[in-house]
Amino acid sequence: MSTTETANREASNPIEPDNLAIDLRTAVMRTSRRLRVEATGDVITPGQYTVLAQLHGNGPRTLRELAEREHVQAPSMTRIVNALADQGFVGRSARPDDGRQVQVDITPAGRAVLEQARNQRTAWLAQRVAGLSDADRLVLSRAAHIMQEMAGK
Repeated sequence: MSTTETANREASNPIEPDNLAIDLRTAVMRTSRRLRVEATGDVITPGQYTVLAQLHGNGPRTLRELAEREHVQAPSMTRIVNALADQGFVGRSARPDDGRQVQVDITPAGRAVLEQARNQRTAWLAQRVAGLSDADRLVLSRAAHIMQEMAGK
């Protein structure tokens, strides 16, 4: 059954918020997992990708700040950052306001590999979206906007 047929069938039946929430959570988690696995590439791991994305979007951070944001233990974050530093994707420096602390920042090479990984993810998803009907793409576009609005609240 196509997405349009499913939508038409469901339009005659009220959708319970709890059931929709389960369906959305499942779809988002599966899609996210597939994006992480299918499109990260051989250069960086999914965990390294998220650290690079954090640094790119939020600027330099200490290992503790990164570990807290990623919900991992400090030793795990140390391993991730060490691997990124060994590849030249992050650099370490003394924190300006407290020279005893070390902060980590993304390098130009890190920005490039992050952009490459993002492009791979976008291409992977675009390929799947291209296989949908125009009507299904319209529904998915509207759903994406609604989900962005919900996430912003």
